[in-house]
Amino acid sequence: MVFSFSSSSPNFVHLSVLSKELITGLKLQPSGHYLDATLGGGGHTRLILEAFCDTRVTGIDRDEMAIASTTQMLAEYYPERLTVWQGNFADYTPDQIQFDGIIADLGVSSPQFDQSDRGFSFRHPSPLDMRMDRSQSLTAADIINYWKETDLANLFYEYGEERLSRRIARQIVQQRPFTTTTDLADAIARCVPRSYRYGRIHPATRVFQSLRIAVNEELKSLEQFLNRFPTWLKPDGIIGIISFHSLEDRIVKHYFRQSEQLEVLTKKPIIPQDSEIEHNPRSRSAKLRFARKIST
Repeated sequence: MVFSFSSSSPNFVHLSVLSKELITGLKLQPSGHYLDATLGGGGHTRLILEAFCDTRVTGIDRDEMAIASTTQMLAEYYPERLTVWQGNFADYTPDQIQFDGIIADLGVSSPQFDQSDRGFSFRHPSPLDMRMDRSQSLTAADIINYWKETDLANLFYEYGEERLSRRIARQIVQQRPFTTTTDLADAIARCVPRSYRYGRIHPATRVFQSLRIAVNEELKSLEQFLNRFPTWLKPDGIIGIISFHSLEDRIVKHYFRQSEQLEVLTKKPIIPQDSEIEHNPRSRSAKLRFARKIST
């Protein structure tokens, strides 16, 4: 897919996490070809392209705005050393290409959280959307307003690890329909105990996580990607995956350990240093794991 860029392209600035650790762990090589399976704002891709004068990157993202903005910001490399493909990384087909390394920075990027019309955050009123790929039909509003109470409770428990899932689902069904993120978040806050309401995180946080995962089929896509990527790597090629919640990290950890094609390079995940967390609080939950494709 070919993209054009212009001065009117949207600004998609994302502060990449664990960048130094990720680039170091990839063991970049001159003339290497790397896959950034979650291009986002292009921060990690830029570091790869800057490492040597002849490195190349193929970048994937589901968000058309991310693709347009990043190709503009990295215009000096595009399209000679940077190629892009819009879509779900689980659906990507590299044909006969094998990469020297692969990176994936899972979850939602900062611009998606910060843009009020995307519906990922409840800091400001916005439509219940949460689609990374806005060409798809299913939205968070569809789930909240039409799913059965038991299905909602199961979703909040399994994808959000929300222990009050049944209570919250009951309240939602009684009060729906909902149209905005703030209305939904307020309804959740009102139905939980006071101690829960003023805890470390907002009581709607886990529900919003579960909705986002369901709308974008994030865990299913991750599992499909993990089953496919080893054939995309050259022997001795390295993959680095950054996850942001326990569900993702557990899937990555187990796959790395169980795969006969991979050697685990990180017995424990790499986490951000205090200085990075202070500079970028959203990095505090990030975990980075590496594996190497076994040479046969």
